[in-house]
Amino acid sequence: MIINKLSEIMGRKRLKISDVVDGTGLARNTVTELYHGRAKRIDLETLDKLCLYLNVSVGEIFEHEGERKKSLPAD
Repeated sequence: MIINKLSEIMGRKRLKISDVVDGTGLARNTVTELYHGRAKRIDLETLDKLCLYLNVSVGEIFEHEGERKKSLPAD
């Protein structure tokens, strides 16, 4: 499962959705869906804009959690 931590980051930085929209140029609906954890996918350009604006890495916005059902053989 992928955990979206955008709302957590925005809370720590005391940012509103409108701040992120204005600062990134992203559509309000895009930021709102991500903020509330309702987005099913994200465009790489969107992710890049969020990372640059928030000054965070991809791994700080999204976290992978859960068990691995199948794994590739070791190198």
